[in-house]
Amino acid sequence: MKRFTLLLAFFLPAIFLYGQQINIVESGKSTSLRGLSILNNQVAWVSGSNGWVASTTDGAKTWHWQQLKGYENIDFRDIEVLSEKQAVIVSAGSPAVILKTGDGGLTWRETYRNNDPEIFLDGMDFYNARQGIIFGDPITSKMQLLTTDDAGDSWKNCTDNLKIKLEDGEAGFAASGTSIRTMKNGKTWIATGGKQSRVFISDNFGKNWKAYNCPIIHGANSTGPFSIAFYDIKTGYVVGGDYRKDTVRTKNSFITYDGGLSWNQPAENTFGYRSAVEYLSKSVLICTGTSGTDISSTGGKTWKNISKTGFNCVRKAKSGNLVLLAGGVGTIARLLNF
Repeated sequence: MKRFTLLLAFFLPAIFLYGQQINIVESGKSTSLRGLSILNNQVAWVSGSNGWVASTTDGAKTWHWQQLKGYENIDFRDIEVLSEKQAVIVSAGSPAVILKTGDGGLTWRETYRNNDPEIFLDGMDFYNARQGIIFGDPITSKMQLLTTDDAGDSWKNCTDNLKIKLEDGEAGFAASGTSIRTMKNGKTWIATGGKQSRVFISDNFGKNWKAYNCPIIHGANSTGPFSIAFYDIKTGYVVGGDYRKDTVRTKNSFITYDGGLSWNQPAENTFGYRSAVEYLSKSVLICTGTSGTDISSTGGKTWKNISKTGFNCVRKAKSGNLVLLAGGVGTIARLLNF
């Protein structure tokens, strides 16, 4: 969402509680990291403000940092790693740019640019190694949609596929790249907030859409769903809240058992505003935000706060069990004992 601002947190070397350990592995860069994608137990990428990206090929032990030339003022809010050599990054704000590397970051190629002053891309996800989708804030009440079927080498504007108009003051949040989620069968979920909170659902790779109300707190431009995650086509979770009141626990997390058509309030909410949520298994979830990091072992019905240290994003490996978190001042952390 436009004008979303980061509330910087202070980071500790390691945090121990409830058996989980969050171990800081990188910190100190002039970038706020919001993009995070993990291919397997060895390969992961992060992206952030001031044109910075970083990658690891040894399971987060060492990182290779790059400030991309010519993009020093660009905020790369989302990233997708497609293979050991391929990654795609997308910016927020105008101009909107998408870049791709096919050689592990040695070179980058711009595959999309939009100079419209109203363009603001919020998040990206891929169905498989070739098909992906990006969504952005509305222009003339139309959510912006881009799709690719060639692994990000080119992008098609599919905005007109979504016939449902967004309300004035309704938009997405580019907080962690996870307010959009996809599955291999073509299922897509996109969460919007602000004045109104809804989940937009497509069953066919973004060709047709339906919208369903989400009861998470909304009404102000700082409120709504900031992240959604799905374990399967039926079971999912949404987190968010009010980033300006990041310790408030009221109506900031919900569970769905019917694929996002309806949402149920858990017995216990997350411990404040959260900008990212991820399934680690069917029963175990992790979420994080500016006021802390939480773990659930009950499928999201109850939560335990494992750290007052907050991050912007958290992801699990597509193949494997590596779990990383990323946030302000170029901080990257690894979840241990999972």
